[in-house]
Amino acid sequence: MALGIYISVPFCKTKCSYCNFASDVFSRTVFERYVDRLCADVACSPNIAAEMGGQVEREVDSIYLGGGTPTVLDAAQLQRMFDAVRSQFQVRPDAEITVECAPGTLGPEVLQSLLRCGVNRVSLGVQSFVDAEAAAVGRLHKRATVLDDMARLRAAGFTNINIDLIAGLPHQTAETWQQSLDETLAAGIPHVSVYMLEVDEDSRLGREVMAGGTRYHAHFVPDEEATADFYVAACERLNAAGVTHYEISNFARAWSESRHNLKYWTRQPYLGFGVDAHSMLVASAPEVEAIRFAAADVLEKYVAGAPLQKAVVSHAAALEESFFLGLRLNRGVDLGAIASKFGELALDQLLPVITELIADGLLQGDGEFIFLTPRGRLLSNEVFQAFLAKADASTPG
Repeated sequence: MALGIYISVPFCKTKCSYCNFASDVFSRTVFERYVDRLCADVACSPNIAAEMGGQVEREVDSIYLGGGTPTVLDAAQLQRMFDAVRSQFQVRPDAEITVECAPGTLGPEVLQSLLRCGVNRVSLGVQSFVDAEAAAVGRLHKRATVLDDMARLRAAGFTNINIDLIAGLPHQTAETWQQSLDETLAAGIPHVSVYMLEVDEDSRLGREVMAGGTRYHAHFVPDEEATADFYVAACERLNAAGVTHYEISNFARAWSESRHNLKYWTRQPYLGFGVDAHSMLVASAPEVEAIRFAAADVLEKYVAGAPLQKAVVSHAAALEESFFLGLRLNRGVDLGAIASKFGELALDQLLPVITELIADGLLQGDGEFIFLTPRGRLLSNEVFQAFLAKADASTPG
């Protein structure tokens, strides 16, 4: 099975108030040291995989540069990372190669660099087409910036474009949310990711909302019910326009699903490089299902060579993941495939929780498949937790 490659670039021009990723603003002097370390990791990847107890494939069919804002690197640094991957792996000619970009960072030199590196998919972190909403969370672009970037991307030959939107930003209303959806559909974008604002302790905005404060426009964040309504409105608008809902947060026109992200949700192998990058490989030992490992989530520790954090995925944990990840997809989970892989007994022991979730209106079935209902998508964490608790007691090993 072909491998996916993820490369983390944790550098940004500014740190958005809602961001809970391991990215930040750093001096450009650290960029070269970071690229050096990352390229060295790529070169050593067969040894790293063996030390972790995983099997690594040489053939690659997807590469994804995320962050952060990868396009803050200069052309030579981007080229070095792609060259490192191609020197170690066999990248398929039809591989999907994605780079995340912040609007306003796509100058002519960057566009030419992406083309030279073989990039064929660009993900724009728009979040909102309403200037006041974007400014409230620290985004540096305006609506006109995004429209100009999309026009120049297409002129350069990039047609596979994704737009990220966030429901629940400060000052957002039902009317302004519809404006962002209107702009998205008018642009004819083939892929859209819609996320509900995460309110947690890992972002400045989340902490302020939880504290009931007013910094970062926290007192203008819509409540949970309004944010859920925005998400439902996006599902309805995008589906009606032929941008089909295929995963909890993702929508695509025909043949435009994210091939790389589908690897995560279907438990295919992938290798991650860079700060807070995660990997999953088939285990070398037959008694273990898979191996997961992650790099340090602090830049200084990663550059200094901090050890990887490893987790062994047992057969019981793999069963959990099959439901936890598979139910994110609108097509759901194939119970026949689950029984074939993990045994009829494991499936039989999960039938009571499946029946209960169906009765509660969170799951529905169609033949051998189960999948989340619209209400289930809004309460997906509760559904996943039910399977995690049950699966722990259902599968030996």
